[in-house]
Amino acid sequence: MLGLGTVAKKIFGTPNDRKIKATRPLIDKINALEPEFETLTDEGIKTKTEELATRAMKGESLDSLLPEAFANCREAAKRALGLRAFDTQLMGGIFLHQGNISEMKTGEGKTLVATFPAYLNALTGKGVHIVTVNDYLAKRDAEWMSKVYAALGLSTGVVYPQQPQGEKKSAYAADITYATNNELGFDYLRDNMKSSLDEMSQRGHHFAIVDEVDSILIDEARTPLIISGPAEDRTNLYQAIDTLIPELHDDHYSVDEKSRNVTFTDEGNEFLENLLRERGLLPEEQSLYDPESTTIVHHVNQGLRAHKIFARDKDYIVRNGEVMLIDEFTGRMMAGRRLSDGLHQAIEAKEGVEIQPENVTMAQVTFQNYFRLYDKLGGMTGTAATEAEEFAEIYGLGVVEVPTNRPIAREDLDDAVYRSAKEKYDAIIEAIGEAHAKGQPTLVGTTSIEKSEMLSQLLTQAGITHNVLNARQHEQEAQIVADAGKFGAVTIATNMAGRGTDIKLGGNVDFKIMEAIAADPEADPEEIRQKIEAEHEGDEQKVKEAGGLFVLATERHESRRIDNQLRGRSGRQGDPGKSAFFLSLDDDLMRIFGSERLEKVLNTLGMKEGEAIVHPWVNKSLERAQAKVEGRNFDIRKQLLKFDDVMNEQRKVIFKQRLDIMQAADLSAIVSDMRNEVIDDLVDQYMPPKTYADQWDMDGLHGALKEQLNMDLPVQAWGDEEGVDDEDIADRIEAAADDMMAQKAVQFGPENMRMVEKQVLLNTIDGKWREHLLTLEHLRSVVGFRGYAQRDPLNEYKTEAFALFESMLNSLRQDVTQQLSKVRPMSEEEQQAMMQQMLQQRAAMAAAAEGDSPEAAAEAPGDARPGFDQNDPSTWGEPGRNEPCPCGSGKKFKHCHGKL
Repeated sequence: MLGLGTVAKKIFGTPNDRKIKATRPLIDKINALEPEFETLTDEGIKTKTEELATRAMKGESLDSLLPEAFANCREAAKRALGLRAFDTQLMGGIFLHQGNISEMKTGEGKTLVATFPAYLNALTGKGVHIVTVNDYLAKRDAEWMSKVYAALGLSTGVVYPQQPQGEKKSAYAADITYATNNELGFDYLRDNMKSSLDEMSQRGHHFAIVDEVDSILIDEARTPLIISGPAEDRTNLYQAIDTLIPELHDDHYSVDEKSRNVTFTDEGNEFLENLLRERGLLPEEQSLYDPESTTIVHHVNQGLRAHKIFARDKDYIVRNGEVMLIDEFTGRMMAGRRLSDGLHQAIEAKEGVEIQPENVTMAQVTFQNYFRLYDKLGGMTGTAATEAEEFAEIYGLGVVEVPTNRPIAREDLDDAVYRSAKEKYDAIIEAIGEAHAKGQPTLVGTTSIEKSEMLSQLLTQAGITHNVLNARQHEQEAQIVADAGKFGAVTIATNMAGRGTDIKLGGNVDFKIMEAIAADPEADPEEIRQKIEAEHEGDEQKVKEAGGLFVLATERHESRRIDNQLRGRSGRQGDPGKSAFFLSLDDDLMRIFGSERLEKVLNTLGMKEGEAIVHPWVNKSLERAQAKVEGRNFDIRKQLLKFDDVMNEQRKVIFKQRLDIMQAADLSAIVSDMRNEVIDDLVDQYMPPKTYADQWDMDGLHGALKEQLNMDLPVQAWGDEEGVDDEDIADRIEAAADDMMAQKAVQFGPENMRMVEKQVLLNTIDGKWREHLLTLEHLRSVVGFRGYAQRDPLNEYKTEAFALFESMLNSLRQDVTQQLSKVRPMSEEEQQAMMQQMLQQRAAMAAAAEGDSPEAAAEAPGDARPGFDQNDPSTWGEPGRNEPCPCGSGKKFKHCHGKL
């Protein structure tokens, strides 16, 4: 019997069906315009773009321009690429333009889909950003689709790491800009560390289309983007703590795999306290519970996490003496990403590689808050429906499932659950062997590098030739994926399975042609193409007869999306295919999230060794477990975002303030207001309102004015005058301060004075903001404990963060006033020394902002110090061990003159 919901859906249709239906009239209009646009010349297509852009600038809505724009874009793509967009691709483009996520299956041509809304929205002249998951895809898609945009008369740019500033600026100035989420976020932060408008790269946030939107806006949104500079070197501490961990026994700590955390037991704390005293890391009279021990306890905890939670070849790999993190969702290496709070250093100590110094945050933003800057956002992926609630709540994005161009012919088998990992792997090898024997290409999905390599050994023992694709081979990723659909191919992949490159049955024609041309450069490329295309048809037919691509997953992931991504690699564009999941009770998901009930079922059924339980009910119970984990992860991200929103409001205020300062030609009014507020505060402090003259502290006021405003005024004598009050005194001080600053302006010259004011304001804001970020980090780490006192940690954080922000703005006023009061024209020698120092600081800031290694961002050698001589070590003072050696060799001090 059908449920009531099912009956209602049959009669009224689902909300998704209604959205699809609503696009039909628009698609009919675009199709009706096709004959008219086919008659246009190449120049006529560009002229049409100019006409549409003029209409958009005059206020005509983009929605009314959509049919003509899409028809023009379809014609341009047909001529430039030989691809005519299907109706389903136009549909995907319409939903993107409306600010939705278009869920489109693998192989449905998402790269081409993005050109339609990008073209339409670029007509406003405000620029469109197309966001991809890695630099390879950003460059590939930009190169490929730029032909379409060029045919339409639009410019295309691509942004990538370490790009020359001029090139980056012109990439952002283009009509359509391709970039990764990381580079966009970092450029936003870098722009807000620059000191003039000319140096800024981005030109606003109008419309972004995010490819693999689930990966970028959900999976990667857990970690904020941070630009940091180096802190003090604690290498010895990390190494000393690392030697303690092997001394601990299992009863000294407990491990919580669900929350990826470790805690010491009472017995462990006592043992640790004695051990730390023995090693001289904890003073005799100090206990682990004393406030002074916070740092050492924190680092011991991180050392234990590094050993017990983080596994080599799963969470990270060691490459060229460097610990590289692995993205758990895509299996890719995350170059330049480091764990914070000393955890990365603890892993470096564990692996015995060089320990990079910890970093101090200079600027940070989460992906959630960066992408919410855009006026409009759209996204594409093959798997978003399971996270629809999060997309709606955090980003205001709807999810629409776009139908496939051809019906899906893939056969999805029920999960097979085995009792032990050994039984499961035996069954997997047998299944791969059967498929391989009939020439059916097989894609095997694993959850870690370690498991992919273990499976590779088993296949080698079974005599089955295969390819392995994981973070170690990521340079060959596109090539391996292109070959994965060949007759008889076996490919083992971590979760990165083929992002951005389609697995085509019989192999990828374009790759085969490129290989053949590279092998025989003298041959005629057109002949090679015809020959290979003819051969490919036969290869494709053979693979289809063998059953198409067989996707075999060796485990279920915490997230259903990752499983669906893998499954979706098979059955593209109506191709035949098959997918199956092989699981065991030893798998992480089953072990951590309750396999007791399943184990009871298996025992009750009295199953023999090597037998599996296969039933739709098992699928349902596993999906429920996954949905629970997804829900918990969503709650964690939501909570993190609530905390970050507090900082985000403050970040927007500071970044807006910086922008106003950079845009202003004359800041004297702002500086004067700041100075007057400081004077009013000082007068209130030493001459409190509604007090008598004998209660005033005029000596204190005299000293404070000397310290803060560099002015020696006879305030004691003014205070003795008959009938004078606090307002009179404040007016006199303000008048004297205005005179002093007017004289300075004459000495410097008005133009130079304006420049000095701008630099002092920007430098002080940046310094204060960095200190404030650090304070907020500390506040966030302790505010959680307020929950024990029945106080809401989030409300506590909001209240205290606001008070800290106000106090930061007050101290900003004081610092700016004090610095400008003491500034004076310099002698030529002083100017040269100052310029050199500023250049070094700017280079250090730029190195940190460009995401260079921490050493590159370290302070430059102090060759601007008086009496400094590059050739005389006695004049160098005490350089840090990780600083560049003052001799100018380019090496670190500890590897050069500081060798022990």
